[in-house]
Amino acid sequence: MTVAPMTGPTSRRGVRRFHVGAPPTRLYPVRVELLERDREVDAVRAAIDQAAAGQGSGVAVTGEPGAGKSALLAAARAAAPGPRFLIGGCDPLLTPRPLGPFRDIAAATGMGPLLPGAGRPHGAADGEHGEELALAGVCERIYEALRDEPTVLVVEDLHWVDAASVEVLRFLARRVDAMSLALLVSYRDDEIGPAHSARPLLGDFARLAGLRTLGLAPLSLDAVRIVVAGTRLEPRRVHELTGGNPFFVTEIAKDPDRGLPTSVRDAVLARTAEVTPDDIEVLQMVAAAPDRLDDRVLPALGVDLPTLRRLDATGLLSRARGGLVFRHELARRAVESTIPPGGAPRLHARLLAALERNEPCDPAVLTHHAVAARDADRAGAYATAAAREAIQAGSHSEAATFFATALDHLWAAPALDRANLLHSLAVEQYMTSRLTEAIATVSATFPLRQHAGDQAGLAAAYDTCAVFEYYQGRRRHAQAHAERAAALSTGPGLERSHAQAHTTLGYLAYMRCDVGVAHRHLRGAIEEADRNGQAELAQRGRILRASTSLLAGDADARTPLADDIERARAHGWDELASTGYSAIANLDVEQRRYREAEHVLDESLPFTVERDIPICRHWQTAVRARLHLARGRWSAALEDAEQVLEERGMPLATLWPLLVTALVPLRRGADVPLADSLVALDIAWELAERLDEPPRRLAVLGALAERMWLTEQPDDRVVRAAAEGDAVGAAGTAWAGGDLAVWLARLGLGARASGEVAPPFRLSLAGEHVDAASWWRRAGEPFAEAMALCDCPDPAQRARGVELLDQLGATGTADRQRAIARRDGITQLPRRPRTSTRANPAGLTNRQLDVAKLVARGLTNAEIATRLYISVKTADHHVSAVLTKLGLPTRRAVALRAEELGLA
Repeated sequence: MTVAPMTGPTSRRGVRRFHVGAPPTRLYPVRVELLERDREVDAVRAAIDQAAAGQGSGVAVTGEPGAGKSALLAAARAAAPGPRFLIGGCDPLLTPRPLGPFRDIAAATGMGPLLPGAGRPHGAADGEHGEELALAGVCERIYEALRDEPTVLVVEDLHWVDAASVEVLRFLARRVDAMSLALLVSYRDDEIGPAHSARPLLGDFARLAGLRTLGLAPLSLDAVRIVVAGTRLEPRRVHELTGGNPFFVTEIAKDPDRGLPTSVRDAVLARTAEVTPDDIEVLQMVAAAPDRLDDRVLPALGVDLPTLRRLDATGLLSRARGGLVFRHELARRAVESTIPPGGAPRLHARLLAALERNEPCDPAVLTHHAVAARDADRAGAYATAAAREAIQAGSHSEAATFFATALDHLWAAPALDRANLLHSLAVEQYMTSRLTEAIATVSATFPLRQHAGDQAGLAAAYDTCAVFEYYQGRRRHAQAHAERAAALSTGPGLERSHAQAHTTLGYLAYMRCDVGVAHRHLRGAIEEADRNGQAELAQRGRILRASTSLLAGDADARTPLADDIERARAHGWDELASTGYSAIANLDVEQRRYREAEHVLDESLPFTVERDIPICRHWQTAVRARLHLARGRWSAALEDAEQVLEERGMPLATLWPLLVTALVPLRRGADVPLADSLVALDIAWELAERLDEPPRRLAVLGALAERMWLTEQPDDRVVRAAAEGDAVGAAGTAWAGGDLAVWLARLGLGARASGEVAPPFRLSLAGEHVDAASWWRRAGEPFAEAMALCDCPDPAQRARGVELLDQLGATGTADRQRAIARRDGITQLPRRPRTSTRANPAGLTNRQLDVAKLVARGLTNAEIATRLYISVKTADHHVSAVLTKLGLPTRRAVALRAEELGLA
């Protein structure tokens, strides 16, 4: 996009030159922000044209303040009329409005309020009566509103976005190529750090097909020369002073006779030189209302039509979303800086009083003004209401910030009120995986409740803290808090707290395989909860009771456990249902019911996303990493493991991801230092020691034993475990203990069997290696099948085991087996292959696995595209990649071998 009506050849930087001749006496006004933006405008225009043609895509535009992001998007819109345009903005409030940009879009499309009861400052109870609209529902409503009609959706200033809006944008971004949508966003890259809520969305723009990011560079000296031509301004000096920032260049060129200002502030304020003091105060009020100065409050503030005409003449303001806004954030900041010391509270108090007269009220905006007005009571009340609304929207980060704001201002509130706010804040910190902060916050309620004599509240606080401490990986702290909660909840009137405390004690016993203790606590807790009318708590107890029975080896308990989970879902107890899914999936993988585990996770992981339960998503992704490892899907296993380890979540979930990141490179013989695998295993060992739970400790010992076998480097922990007979013992350890016992046998260490081991390990320890391999083949664990064959004395079976390891891509393990076989005098072994030749999903990513499963079910590419919210073209690419990685010629071949490949 360049300046009309200029003509002539274009330089390599995209600045159009003039024909030779006398220069024009005045080139301004020009669209400075669009100089040297031809490529970027064309890219945005292309996205809009594609949306009009039915193909979705997305473009993120980034640059420093004043780089011309808004001008670029506006120019592309003007040049490509046709599709519907919807614009939502993010505002520089102290804490963002939950779903702020999508509220604007909902209003523009007539969707109605996204959040029932939004705008009622004291409507916190709405969510408690089941009227809340889950974030998943918001995503679906927005998707339905945008899906059928060609649309350009613009969301500007992502650096001010709230977490819930990010989730909606990610929901759309992952489906954009199946929609007629151009998704356009803008942000300042220097204001989005690694922990910013928008970072995952920007990661999507970096890696997902159909999405791209455009960076806006400063103007060149040539462009500045065009802008200031015909003035006394010296181009090189202007370029040096402005750094090529289009907004700054524009402000200087607007009034060249004033000389060169030394800052953006001076350039902006030059536009107000002729404005009266009263009008300056109106500009300052607009600057103090960063979302907008709502049209409805103008009469209350004494802003009449003549005033608006005078302000319009400054060129600083424009209209957006039913109010006055500055044309640029830099201009707003410049005017805001003119508010005299002590003047800001007065301006914000006026704005607050005017806004309170209008319905609906936005508690986030009212909080902003109440805080700035130094009105502690109002700030506390509005912040609490804003937090409740944020919870309703699924913006748990913002909810935590609002609760913290309320606490900062309600410092003189009664002790119990502060304790309740602190407890609410702790829950939101937990929901956003800030466990350390959540523990500190809920612990701060202990003295407040003690001082107030609130024994029931104190017991509840200790119980909550017990759960947080356990997820943090500190079992001893968790146990002590849970026992304290139980001790505090004895006596008349404390029955509800008593049932809760014993449910938590039952949970901790279940996780430690103390089956008898768990059943004792849960039996009493369920009976008491039923008597007290605590239906959800009673259902939690039943889920834990069935999980405990399944852990102990009662396979018949799986059916009632699945039924209990469905009952929780039917009642809308989403967190409880998700917790049940986590338990059944984990036990299915532990007890090698891989197909059942896969079906559970296929349902439960989307459920955690739809219901916005990140803690459960974190755990279940870790379980899936372990499942992929067992199934031989090592690329997908590493993908899940890295996600769990990179995300902020609960340390409890990281144990198996740590084992995956250590074992896969070792088995593959990857060119990585052996010390790297040991670091991951050491971290896992330290976590297992803190948890002091037999299944987790045995799992790490098994991994350490495998590493010892593979590297021939002794490990005292493994040797000590063999001597102490740690392989088997407690209920619930038949699988983890059996796995360790087999690895110890391969090391020649042996182990004293003090309890039962699971069937395939029992076969191996009895020397029935072929039968053990057959068991693993039926279960669908190819690595265990190959290792069982390699344990056979029969040379032919050992050669077959090495061949399977090669085909699986376990080059490091296969080479170790070759060395052992040659030492035993076996020379007829398969040659080390250059590449994998066997159809195997080891290299498939999670997305490719999704596609492969649908191919195995006979779906066409168009049906796959519809099911996965992708375009048919993208589905074509995925299917081709799947066939290549599996080494299979046709889709029919995938269907025929689905069972063998674990895709059925």
